[in-house]
Amino acid sequence: MSVRPNIAIIGGGFTGAVVALNLLRRLPPGSAKLSVIEPRAVLGAGLAYSTLDPAHRVNVPASRLLVLAEEPGAFDCWFRASAAAASDPEALLPDGRAYPQRAVFGAYVDGLLRQAAGASCPTPFEHIQSLAAGVDRAAQGFRISFEDGGFVEADIVVLAVSHPPPAVPKPFRDISLHPKFVSNPWQPNAMAGIGASDDVLIIGTALTTADVIASLKSGGHTGRICAISRRGLVSRSRKMQQTTTYGDFVSPPHRTVVVLLQAVRAAIIQAEANGSSWGAVMDALRVQGLEVWSALPHEEKKRFLRHVRPFWDAHRYQMAPQAAAIIESACATGNLRICAARVQSVSLEGEQFKVSLKWRHAGTREEENFDAVVNCTGPDHASVVENNSVLRSLSEAGLICPDGFGLGLHTDLSARAVGRSLEPSANIFVAGPLARATFGELMGLPQVSQHAALVAHEVAKLVADHK
Repeated sequence: MSVRPNIAIIGGGFTGAVVALNLLRRLPPGSAKLSVIEPRAVLGAGLAYSTLDPAHRVNVPASRLLVLAEEPGAFDCWFRASAAAASDPEALLPDGRAYPQRAVFGAYVDGLLRQAAGASCPTPFEHIQSLAAGVDRAAQGFRISFEDGGFVEADIVVLAVSHPPPAVPKPFRDISLHPKFVSNPWQPNAMAGIGASDDVLIIGTALTTADVIASLKSGGHTGRICAISRRGLVSRSRKMQQTTTYGDFVSPPHRTVVVLLQAVRAAIIQAEANGSSWGAVMDALRVQGLEVWSALPHEEKKRFLRHVRPFWDAHRYQMAPQAAAIIESACATGNLRICAARVQSVSLEGEQFKVSLKWRHAGTREEENFDAVVNCTGPDHASVVENNSVLRSLSEAGLICPDGFGLGLHTDLSARAVGRSLEPSANIFVAGPLARATFGELMGLPQVSQHAALVAHEVAKLVADHK
């Protein structure tokens, strides 16, 4: 390792930016050099907060968008005093909560990081505005190559890579290049080819679907929309913010999914009887997520992911009230249907998709025609290694490996990557959602912030031990 270690964070979305921000505050003066490798000009935005669509809002109140643990409520105060709040009256609800546009939060995180890395910062910082293409071992660490042909050497690598795109559902693979099949709704202008009167089929009913519907409606779409998933579960609308959590799910720890579900259902009944709500129980599970997840044996974790995860996602990751109002209005007018169904087959009939649907509860099949299809099945984390050139290069070198659950990468409890030898790496860390198999709840922003702080703490310890 160099006399002054080079720390490279691959990925400058929210996770990578918050790791960097914590490191700039933790590292002793002159102890290391820090770089963030991110092709976007804005650090902290990433996939989630780089959208410029004004219909896309944060899905928790601004008061709960925690960047640094020691500064709760900082974004809420900043937003209310900003020009962004003055120009977006729909962000403020009558009950006092604020749900800003997502790009505003991305800009806020970027500003925090740029300020921390300013001229007076004792730690040299660089934003390398390139796309990382691979990582190889070098004489004293790692060599990170870029798509544009450049490279940088690093002693410590933090993997904060983006979510992978959705997998194309099998029935659509032969026609996935059709101009009105939207394989990845997160791409810029993904819905630009959908006409105002087009009948649209959406595959998936979670938060991405809410974004797509909000985008279509804000753009004047009047056609029929049908959103389907196996269970037809829709992300719940975020109601009044809970002030306290409700329920203890770690003492004693629950070793099976069945016992855990029984405890959750009992807690919801008790919470509602005592004037609280199921939301407070979800918050308790969120806070206790690492302990709850760690207590489950391997096979029980797989059982949770197979049977319970859709219900957890629908209740845990709730819609902003503005998005929920759009969906409720579309359902009330008959413009939107949300159904439990599967696609059995797809063919092209002229310019339309002829889709055979099997309804879950009736067990019957029906054919419908649609002008456009949007794939909202969520990130394909199971293939993240093979679809990301950086992760693929590290995997081929035996330095990382998939977690075995299809969630991301295998890590230890210090967030160090575990490779083919099943030994944790000394110098490669995994930050953010790709570490979920070890840490459990790592999709909600508060938990991602906490995990970024943990990674920064472990990296800073490594730097200190080197000295």
